[in-house]
Amino acid sequence: MSGVETASTASAQSATTGFRNLFYGRIDLRVVWRLAIFVTIVALLWILKWWLVRSLPWGNTAGTYLIDKILKFGIFLIASWIMGRFESRTISQYGLPWRKMFRRQFWLGAGMALAGLMFFLLVLRAVGVYSFGMIAISTGAIWKWGCLYGIGFAVVALEEEFHYRGYVLYTLAQGIGFWPAATVTSALFGYSHLGNSGETWVGLFNAGAGGLLFCLLLRRSGNLWMPIGFHTSWDWTQTYLCGIPDSGHVLSGHLLSGVFSGPSWLTGGAVGPEGSLLLTVLLFLFWVGICLLFKRSALRTRVAG
Repeated sequence: MSGVETASTASAQSATTGFRNLFYGRIDLRVVWRLAIFVTIVALLWILKWWLVRSLPWGNTAGTYLIDKILKFGIFLIASWIMGRFESRTISQYGLPWRKMFRRQFWLGAGMALAGLMFFLLVLRAVGVYSFGMIAISTGAIWKWGCLYGIGFAVVALEEEFHYRGYVLYTLAQGIGFWPAATVTSALFGYSHLGNSGETWVGLFNAGAGGLLFCLLLRRSGNLWMPIGFHTSWDWTQTYLCGIPDSGHVLSGHLLSGVFSGPSWLTGGAVGPEGSLLLTVLLFLFWVGICLLFKRSALRTRVAG
């Protein structure tokens, strides 16, 4: 009888162990279940966001778009905070140390983007397919529009970087390694540009490659503030400073009235720089430069892989 009881006990223990192994790894809940819980939380909050945005009286305006971005960031921040409570982690570990907000790394990333995009446009000007144009707004409006676009694009960059390179990248990297996870999230980031006006396959590829570049900045700097600064400055320079298309959109209130006049494969045409094969080359040069500038990864203590 004791032998039967022992076998029964062993079988029960084995079943319990198997059940636990299905959901837990050596330490934490398995990556797939953590991501599933995170996505569920995001989906529930997204429904609430959808209802709130639809109830706004402004219709399809820049203000509505900005509020939508703020709410999206709030969704991913809340969902990440909830997961952090379960995992005994902080938002800082998911890429956003608040004490570094808009400090040196942010401005270094912003400077890189400004320099890179101006180099891109100067090359196009040198070959005769781009003109910087004339000043398009009054002197009194320069600071107003510059600040408004700066704040707006900082919000956009904060939301998109934490959306694609925050909790999801951190957690997925623990399961499959950093660069495979970065490739997946960057592909999703590129795919998110599919609905942009006049988007092309070159534009989608460069958007994804840009996402991978942001992952490199994250990897080498240790947090998201450098890619946020780069992302903010890239959009600000295109939209406000130069007045050229940014992912197919040209907005009012820009400082210069830049004009492309050459083939779309070179200039990007109506899509903007991301639709240019020259930008593909520039992204590669950025990659090499960042690897030389930041020779060691600062992210090894943040994620495995």
